[in-house]
Amino acid sequence: MPVYNKLVRDRIPEIIEKSGKKFTVETLDHDRYVLEMKKKLTEELKEYHETANNDEALEELADMLELIYSLAEVHGGTIEELEQIRKQKAEKRGGFKKKLFLIEVED
Repeated sequence: MPVYNKLVRDRIPEIIEKSGKKFTVETLDHDRYVLEMKKKLTEELKEYHETANNDEALEELADMLELIYSLAEVHGGTIEELEQIRKQKAEKRGGFKKKLFLIEVED
């Protein structure tokens, strides 16, 4: 029997149950939940790095976005607040659309 020991999406137990398989899950406390979400975000980032095409990349980005939304809530924020912070930073410091790569800054 495969052992996963990782955070999964909320409906995964339901999907496994419908397949007729047995499984074990636990509900995490707050601190462990945050830790496991951070691990999951790292896992999804690794999977994004390994994508071979745009469709796969978008799938992994969607997974990361779901985790980011959940982490925002854990940290007392909302998706809207997160977007507002993103916009403020983009206005103040810019985005990443110009593809700029800083080589060095002279002291």
